[in-house]
Order: sequence, then structure tokens, then C-alpha cells
Amino acid sequence: MALLAGLAGSMQAAVMGRFGERVGLVEALAWVTLLSLAIAFGALLVTRRGFGALAEAWSAPKWLWLGAVLGTFVVFTITLASPRIGTAATIGLLVAGQLAAGTVIDRYGLFGFDRIALTWPRALGIALLAAGAVLTLRR
Repeated sequence: MALLAGLAGSMQAAVMGRFGERVGLVEALAWVTLLSLAIAFGALLVTRRGFGALAEAWSAPKWLWLGAVLGTFVVFTITLASPRIGTAATIGLLVAGQLAAGTVIDRYGLFGFDRIALTWPRALGIALLAAGAVLTLRR
């Protein structure tokens, strides 16, 4: 499923780039966010036959709401970057950044996750991915 999400993310970058060029960057972001909201509520109503534990989100620690801010930033960025630097470069840089941040989160056990050591194979993988991301910037 994560692999499919990666494939979908690349297509999303390409589609959002074109959508942003057609209707405007912020307009495309707003539209896709509204449509995502409708799809998410539809899925919630179908799978939970109601609003489930959605009300509990209000009492959750507010820092957990950062996921919405970060998700909006990701969609905004791919919409902005893909027409300018290309889909491959946009996704390469996005994935390199995700891997680097994920490594820090694992290494220090941030956000309540278990600590996972930074071994030399993991460090090498990050370095190779970073090098690949930089190489995608060359046309």
C-alpha cells in the first residue's frame, strides 16, 4: 500500500502542477482540499456508519493537528514545484526530505515512536537517495 501511495504521490505532483497552472496555485490547493474533505467524510460515513471518534480529535493534543498543516504544505509545494523543476525532481527531493526526517524521527524516537539506530546501511541509503535527488535536478 505504501508503494501504491508513492505511485499516487508522483501522479499527484504532476496533476496538481498542471491544475495549479490552470486555475491558480492557491485555488488548486483550496479545491483539492475541499474535495479531499468530502471524500474523507464520505469514507468515514460509509465505514463507520456515522462520524465515529471524530469528536475526539478536539480533545487530542493540539500538536497532533500539525499533520493537517504539513499535508497542506506538501500539496502546495508539489503544486508549485512540479511545473518548474519537473515531476521526477519534485518527488526525488520530497522523498529525500522524507527519508532524512524519518531517520531523525526514528533515531531519537520523536513523536512517541520507538528508537531505531542509524546504521551505516541506512546512512548509505539516505546518502544515495540524496545524490539521486540532486541528479534529478539536471535536465
